Amino acid sequence: MRDDTALAQAHEAMAAWGGTGTPRLIRNRENAVFEIITPAGRAALRLHRQGYQTEAAIRSELWWMRALADRAQPVPHPLRTATGALTHCLQGGRIASALAWVEGAPLGAAGIPLSGTAQEQAAQHHALGRLLATVHSATDRLEPPQDFERPHWDLPGLLGESPLWGRFWEHPGLAPAEARLLVEARAFCAEATRDATARGADQGLVHADVLRENVLLTENGPVLIDFDDCGRGFRLYDLGTALSQNLSEPHLPAILAALVDGYASLRPLAPEDQALIPVMTLMRCLASVGWTMTRIPQESPLHRSYINRATRLSAQLLRGEGLVGKD
Repeated sequence: MRDDTALAQAHEAMAAWGGTGTPRLIRNRENAVFEIITPAGRAALRLHRQGYQTEAAIRSELWWMRALADRAQPVPHPLRTATGALTHCLQGGRIASALAWVEGAPLGAAGIPLSGTAQEQAAQHHALGRLLATVHSATDRLEPPQDFERPHWDLPGLLGESPLWGRFWEHPGLAPAEARLLVEARAFCAEATRDATARGADQGLVHADVLRENVLLTENGPVLIDFDDCGRGFRLYDLGTALSQNLSEPHLPAILAALVDGYASLRPLAPEDQALIPVMTLMRCLASVGWTMTRIPQESPLHRSYINRATRLSAQLLRGEGLVGKD
C-alpha cells in the first residue's frame, strides 16, 4: 500500500484512540505501523493487512498480548479506544489497533550481520531464551475465551497440502533438483513432527515470528513485539524461528547454546526436545520460501536468498548433521 494512502488511513484510525498531531510512519510492510500521540502517551498504531487475519483473530491476538502484559510479561500493552474496544474498523474495512510504545532498539535486522562480540550475542540470546520461556509459562496459566481464533502452526499449517504461507516446494524460482530436495525435507520434517506429537512434545500458543526486528532491547531486558503471526504450535518453533536468521552468523554455536540454555533454565528440555530444534528451524526456513511467493516482488533477489537458506539447511539435516554442521 502506498505510504500516502496509509497515512490517510492512520489519520482516520488515530481519532478512535484520541490521537493528536501527525502520525509518523515507522514501517509499511505486512502491517503499516505509525507512532502516534494519545492521551495515554506515545503509541504504536497498526493498520492490519487486509485479507490476512480476520477481525476475530486480531482481537484474539490482542487478548493474548493484554493478558500477558497484565501479568508483567515483557510485551506491549494493547490500548483500548475511547469506546473501550481493542480494534477499530476503518471505512474501507481495514482493521486498526494500538499498542503502548516500547522504547528500545531491535536486536538486529534481517540480512545484516549481528553486531557485538560472541559473548555479547550469546548474552542477548540467553536473555531471549528466558523471555520466550516466561511467555510460554505465563500462557500456560491463561484460559483463552470461547471465541479465541488464531492460526495453527502445526503439521498441516506448516507442511500440509495447503500450508499457511503457501506450497513452498512449488516456488517458481526452484531448480528441479532444489524442488526435489525441499519435497524430501518436507517429508523429513513431517515424520519428525508426527513423532514429536506422539510423544507429547510441548504445544500451545506461540509467537511464531521471533525475528530480530521483533525483539526490542530495552534497559529492562528484551521485549517481544509484533504478535501478528501468533497461533498454536510447537513451543520450540519460537526457538527455531529465532535461529533461522542466524544460520550464517560466525558465532552460531554460541548463539544456539545460549538461546537453548536460557530457555531450558526456566523450562527444562529433554534430549529429544533439543534434537527437535533443528527441525523447527528448517520448518521455518521452508515456510519462509512459501511466504516470499505472495509478498515479495518477483524480481527481488530475496527469493534466491530464502531458497538458498532453505536448501542448504535441508541438505545439512538430511545428511544427519546439526544446525552448525557436523557435531
